[in-house]
Amino acid sequence: MKVTAEINTDSPTGKRIVRELEKHYKVVKLNYPSPANPEGDEEKTYSFDEFKANVKEEFRNRCGVEFDEV
Repeated sequence: MKVTAEINTDSPTGKRIVRELEKHYKVVKLNYPSPANPEGDEEKTYSFDEFKANVKEEFRNRCGVEFDEV
């Protein structure tokens, strides 16, 4: 038989219960949900070149700083 439970880990009791369950790794499998994106947008990965271009743009927009590769 399998049992599914939701444990509120914000409370000390919830944290204690999870620590106790983690000790029984042979019979207990815990699934931790991935943290939700607060904006609700899908997460995106960037290549190094895309990241570098975004950083340059942000420096330009926020700080008025222009820099080029040497």
